Amino acid sequence: MTTGQVWPAEWSQLADPVSGARVTRLTNYRAHSHHLYFTNSGWYAGGKKLLISSDRGNKRNLYGVNLLDGTLTQLTDLQELTREPTLLDTSKNPVREEAYLWVNRVLMALDLETLAMRELYRAPDGFTTSITNATADGRYVMTALVEDLSHRFRVNLDHGYIGFREYWEARPLSRVIRVAVETGQMEVVWEERYWIGHINTSPTQGHLLTFCHEGPWDLVDNRIWALDTRTGQVWKIRPTAPGEQVGHEYWFRDGIHIGYHGRRGDQTIYGSIRYDNTGQVEAPFPVRRSWHFHSNALDLIVGDGSTEEPYLLLWRFRDGVFEGPRILAWHRGSFHVQILHVHPAFSPDGKQVLYTCDPEGYGQVHLVEVPDFESLPRLNED
Repeated sequence: MTTGQVWPAEWSQLADPVSGARVTRLTNYRAHSHHLYFTNSGWYAGGKKLLISSDRGNKRNLYGVNLLDGTLTQLTDLQELTREPTLLDTSKNPVREEAYLWVNRVLMALDLETLAMRELYRAPDGFTTSITNATADGRYVMTALVEDLSHRFRVNLDHGYIGFREYWEARPLSRVIRVAVETGQMEVVWEERYWIGHINTSPTQGHLLTFCHEGPWDLVDNRIWALDTRTGQVWKIRPTAPGEQVGHEYWFRDGIHIGYHGRRGDQTIYGSIRYDNTGQVEAPFPVRRSWHFHSNALDLIVGDGSTEEPYLLLWRFRDGVFEGPRILAWHRGSFHVQILHVHPAFSPDGKQVLYTCDPEGYGQVHLVEVPDFESLPRLNED
């Protein structure tokens, strides 16, 4: 297994047994494969290819799926690793054919055309690394460094959230950093003693990003924060009152609005808000449970259901009310560990939803086409 090796197409198509929507399974290998985190778009080559991670040959590497013929090209050859790579955190530069990933605490840039890799930045001792996200202008990689506390208590966040509350309680030193993609120069743009995660850059505004205060949603001081890298200003997004909790924030494609979900008392809510905390739209959400939600705008929302109701679900927003849910696909995902979270994400054109699930034991990457909303069955009619 080497960089540039091309694997024959593994894809297959079927009509979802519940909704009838056309599902394409992109991978079919006896090891886990998954797409990038739902806030990180993996489409490249003008939308003709998709970045995924796969554990083939007992090694975790990035692969590019050709969406025209189904073939997979191995993009990295990660050898002699001192720690398992979290390729879920990989990001794609929006203006150049380059991806960014952590390898042994080194931030690397991968040329998606030549497959050459170059070192950008080395994380200092005593810190763990976090998700990467390139700025809209393509000039910087934004990420976070968090004080490593694994010597104080057991930590295994990707496999059961072990140490999650302890990390929040410890108030680790955290830094939001930006790394220039041309020179590798690093600058700390925000630092505080609170556990920071989910660095998420606006897809249109090169100076804006969100980050979160990690920890139990009902205990953090405020989950969603915005940062203007031009001024260093930081402010709360959708400030929460007692009894409220919100999270799993993501940018709409306009790069201005932010979607989120949460709870107010016993009521599930979904909403969106501008980065300046104006234009808030929020309404009760008729849903039993979903882990993650995604949308390109407010009009159509996808959620991933749960182990009890293992469906991709759609909601339509009309006249201030969310209609649904309608069943898009029966994924039967286990949600067992982080790379097996379904993490649904709309394609840039909104015609498909990308997701990972493991109904046959191994995580596989899927695309489902989005039919007319009215044609889909209601959840309570399945």
